[in-house]
Parts: sequence; structure tokens; C-alpha cells
Amino acid sequence: MRLSVIVPCYNEETCLPRLRAELLHVLSPLTEEFEVILVDDGSTDDTLGQLRAMARADSRFRYLSLSRNFGKESAMLAGLKHAAGDLVAILDADLQHPPELLGDMVALIDKGYDQVVARRNRTGDARVRTAASRAYYRMMNRLVDVELTDGVGDFRLLTRRAVDALLSLEERNRFSKGLFAWIGFDTAVVDYENVARTDGDSKWSLRSLVNYGIDGILSFNHQPLRLAMYLGALCTAAAFGYALWLVAGALLNGTTAPGYVTIMCGIIGFGGMQLLLVGVLGEYLGRIYQETKQRPHFLLKETSHSVAPETPCVDD
Repeated sequence: MRLSVIVPCYNEETCLPRLRAELLHVLSPLTEEFEVILVDDGSTDDTLGQLRAMARADSRFRYLSLSRNFGKESAMLAGLKHAAGDLVAILDADLQHPPELLGDMVALIDKGYDQVVARRNRTGDARVRTAASRAYYRMMNRLVDVELTDGVGDFRLLTRRAVDALLSLEERNRFSKGLFAWIGFDTAVVDYENVARTDGDSKWSLRSLVNYGIDGILSFNHQPLRLAMYLGALCTAAAFGYALWLVAGALLNGTTAPGYVTIMCGIIGFGGMQLLLVGVLGEYLGRIYQETKQRPHFLLKETSHSVAPETPCVDD
């Protein structure tokens, strides 16, 4: 068994020494053949310098350096495309994904599973964030055709068959949580306690979390478009009913001047709804535009096998 471990890194210079020590402690007894692929996603600190030093010290630690910050989805995809293992694990560099779980995950793969997913509890999270997350997953599971589980992220172990299935999905707007669920295969879940970050700062602000949530809704289903149809039909029916009510009132009570407040509320309300629906259509149109351009998911600036090439390497 050869095991590949993919670690996306963005400004993780303070976490890398502990990460290397933890991975060596866990992987050495687990298998004689392993590789760690660290993907530098355009870091602005000394992350790349440390990755170079790690690769020089131990050939089992490889690195890929992207030409800029393409985002975690692209960094994970870069690692998956370069992983050579029979089993491939994905985990974060900040050690909030405990590497010691890999032993239990490998044992479940041996029982015939193609995916083993680590699911964290929410101990220590703020109540507002926990409630918002649960509400989001309930909403998502009503919209998408696959089931997404609260607490399940990118920390998982995949067989080569599952990795090849993921790599066959070449869309540009990637939502990995949905893609992992979409490929199917037999999946097992390993629960673990929430681990607080001890080094560095979280890269997830409230704004980035909201944008990621919107990406998940729009990238993996078309239900918002259908919802727009239902909402438009409902508003049309309401407007028709209101018109009938006004006509009946005029016939029974005579003509009266329409109220200013009613007119303004109608204009503002329907105008806002139309702008919202146009925005939904624009989001889908923009995603189609990105798909048609067929740009590569990422560009490689440097790897542990070719240091700082004069012409950036393109990988699509």
C-alpha cells in the first residue's frame, strides 16, 4: 500500500514544523511507502521556503507551488492530480484535522470502503455559528440531489478508484463537499472531537464563509432557478388577486384614489425581488461563462522536482 497525503497550505509557516513531526509520527508505523504533497496556494509568508527545506531534508515530502492564490479547491485538485498513492488522504495544515485518525481510516478502507470521511463535532464553536451551519446543511439537503452532512469537510481518505472518479469531473466551479458525495461509492464515517487551532490564524472570515455557502448552493444544483419560477408565479397570482380585489371594491364602493404607501411598497418590493432574481440568473450565467473559457484550474510556478522554471508550467 502506498499512501499519499495532500496538504493545502496558505500562509502556514508557523504550523509546518509541527505538521511534519506529526505526519512522520503517524505515517512511519502505518506504511513503509508514503508521500506527503504540500500545495502552496500562493502564500505571502515563508511557507514556500519551509516547503523547500522539508523537501530537501526528506524526499517523501514533495511540494507544489501555485503561481498565485487560486483557492483551496484548486490546491486540493492540484494535489489529487499529482498523487501517486493507492490511497489518498486530504487534510489541513493547521492540525485541526488530527493525523492520528489516519490509522483508523486505513483500517476501514481495508474493510472495503472507498471513502472514509472524518466528521467533527462542534464542541467549542459559537452557538450562533453552530445554528447557522445546521440550518445551512438542512437547506442544502433539500436543494441538492446528494446528502451533505454537517461536520464533514475535506478531511478524508480515498481509494485510487474514488480519486480517479473525482478527477474525471472537470468543471471549473468546484464544490468539493458536493463532488465527494456525488461520486458515491461505499463511504464510512469516523467521528472526532473538534480541535482548536494552536498556530497561525484562520483563513475563513465571515464573508468568505458566506461566499463559500453561496458557491455550494449555486455550483451544485439549479434549484434556485426553479425557486425563482415558483416565486414569480406566486407574485403574479398575488398581483392578480389584488387587482380583482381593487376592481370589486371599485364596483361596490365607487372609484377611490390609490394609496401612495401601497404603490411605493409594491414598486420597491417587486423591484427588489426582480433585482434578486436577475442576480441569481447572473450568477448562473457567469458560471457558464467560466466553464466555456476552459481555463486551467491552476498554474504551477515551482515543484520539488523542478525549481523555479523560467516559464510557468500549466496544468489543466
